[in-house]
Amino acid sequence: MELIFSQLLDGLSIGSVLLLAATGLAIVFGLMGVINLAHGELMMIGAYVTYVTQNLFRPMGEGIFELYFLFALVFAFFITGIVGVILERTLIRQLYGRPLETLLATWGVSLVLIQFIRSVSTSMTIGIVVAVVLGFLAQRFAPKKLKQASFYPYLSGLAWLVSAVIGFLAITALSGSKFLSKPWFGPRNIDVTAPKWLQGSWGSIAGIELPGIRIFIILLSALLLAFVAWFLTKSVWGLRIRSVTQNRQMSNCLGIPTDNVDSITFGIGSGLAGVAGAAITLLGSVGPNLGAAYIVSCFMVIVLGGVGNLVGTVIASMMLGIIQSIIGSGAILIAFPEIPNPSRAVIEFFATTSMSYVLIFIFIIGFLQFKPTGMFPQKGRSVES
Repeated sequence: MELIFSQLLDGLSIGSVLLLAATGLAIVFGLMGVINLAHGELMMIGAYVTYVTQNLFRPMGEGIFELYFLFALVFAFFITGIVGVILERTLIRQLYGRPLETLLATWGVSLVLIQFIRSVSTSMTIGIVVAVVLGFLAQRFAPKKLKQASFYPYLSGLAWLVSAVIGFLAITALSGSKFLSKPWFGPRNIDVTAPKWLQGSWGSIAGIELPGIRIFIILLSALLLAFVAWFLTKSVWGLRIRSVTQNRQMSNCLGIPTDNVDSITFGIGSGLAGVAGAAITLLGSVGPNLGAAYIVSCFMVIVLGGVGNLVGTVIASMMLGIIQSIIGSGAILIAFPEIPNPSRAVIEFFATTSMSYVLIFIFIIGFLQFKPTGMFPQKGRSVES
C-alpha cells in the first residue's frame, strides 16, 4: 500500500501540472472557441524562462539562489502572458470564427517556437528586435491621411515585409561572429536544479515520506486555481470574461470591450501555461519538444471535464494524472503480486506510459458516448441555441 500511496501522490502532482496548463487552455477555448496548438510551446517558454532565471541567480550567492524559483514563477507567468497577448493581437484576432485556419496557424506558431528555441542566438535576437522596431515605427509615424486610405492595409503589410528583410540582413551580417551566432540553448535538453528547500522530504504520513517537490507542485496548483476562481467570480474583468463566454453578442451590445477581454483572457491562459512549464522543470529535464508531451493531455482534460468549467477541469486533471501514474508505472503488479496469470499478463501489457494513454483514450471515448459535452458542460444562451 505504501507504493500505491506513493504513486497516488505522483499522480496528483502530474494532475496538478495538467491542471495548471489545462485551466488556461480551457478558459481560452471556452471564451473564444480557439484551439491553440501552440499552448504546449508556451509551457516550453515558461520552462526556459525558469532555466534562464536560475543562471542569472546562480552567481548571486547561495542565499539569494535559494529564492530564484519563486522569481522564476513570476517571470514565467508575465513573459508567457505577454507572448500570448502578442499572439492574440497579431494572429488569432484575424482568424476568429475560422477554426480550421486558427488550428493550422497555431500549429505553425508551435513549430516556429520550437525551432526558435533550438536556434536563437544573440545575432538572431538583434535582427528580430530591428525588424519589430522598424515595423512599429512605420505604423506609428504613418501620416493620418495615409492610414485612412483604402490601400493602407496592403501598404502596412509591405512595410512589415521590408522590416523583416532588413532584420534578416542584420542577422546575416552578424552571423559572421562566432560569439554572436552561438545558440543560447540548442536542441539538447536542459536541467534545472531545485532549491534546497524543495529537495528531500517535507515530512511523512504513516511512515510514508512526502517529497517536497511533489507537495509544492500540488500546493502551487491549488493556490493558482483559487486565484483563477476568485478572478473569474469576484473581479470586474472576471465577470466580463464570464459574460462574454456565455453570450458574446449581448456582451458587446452592453458595452463590454470584448477585444480587450479576449486579450486579457489569452494572456492569463498563456501565463498559467508558463507557470506549468516552470513546475515541469522540477520533475526532470526539459527540451524544445516539451509541449508535444503535454498538449494532447491538456485537450483530453478539456474534453472530459467540459469546456470552460473549472470544477470539471480539476476532476479530469486529477483523474488522468492518477490513472497515468498508477497504471503506467506498473504499481498494481508490485502491490498485489498474487494476481493470477491471465489477469497479470493483461496488466503487464498496459503497464507502460504509452499504453496507459491508450487506456485513457478508450475511457474518454466510452465516456463521451454518454456525456458528449463532458462532465460539466458549458451553459449559456449562445451555447444552448
